[in-house]
Amino acid sequence: MSNASYELKAEAREQVGKGSAREVRRNGKVPAVIYGDKQPPLAIALSYKEIYYKIHGGGFLTTVATIDVGGKKVQVLPKDYQLDPVRDFPMHVDFLRIGKDTEVNVNVPVHFINEEKSPGLKRGGVLNIVRHEVEFHCPANAIPEYITVDLEGTEIGDSIHISAVTLPEGVKPVISDRDFTIATVAGSSAMKSEADEAAEDAAEVEEGGDEEEETEE
Repeated sequence: MSNASYELKAEAREQVGKGSAREVRRNGKVPAVIYGDKQPPLAIALSYKEIYYKIHGGGFLTTVATIDVGGKKVQVLPKDYQLDPVRDFPMHVDFLRIGKDTEVNVNVPVHFINEEKSPGLKRGGVLNIVRHEVEFHCPANAIPEYITVDLEGTEIGDSIHISAVTLPEGVKPVISDRDFTIATVAGSSAMKSEADEAAEDAAEVEEGGDEEEETEE
């Protein structure tokens, strides 16, 4: 399941627009908006320090939060944020209001286990990760923290597809028209070099044998 929920305190903003947002930032806060669930958007201002650490702490866009706006608590999921391109300071945050039946699309990290139980990797193969994240459609209150790919028994040349991953109930890949690849176990460049050398040696032996046969005649 997703990371533990957390709570943020916010102030309602009466005015919106670029001028209002700049004023909020001058006061050491971050402008944000809560939208969705068939309710009007709610403009708010959040603590700069709290938002900074949440954004840079990981899992921000996959963790449901509760925002306390003047005593009224609203359950939300962060959907987007803007950072200052130079200093990485949070400039604005968008939150989706969560209802009991809200479903969302989210990018979920992929974790790999049992690398030591992969014969292909043991023989010098390389794990080639095609997707570090997979986009899923799922209930907003049941977002997986990550999905797990088991590498036990994988050989060089194997591909791991999404169908090989056990997903929680209600969690479905957004890409539904194909069994897409998450990772492959490939031969390393060193292994390829050794194979090429072996092929060259074999070819030289064969050529040498042919020359001997011609000499004997």
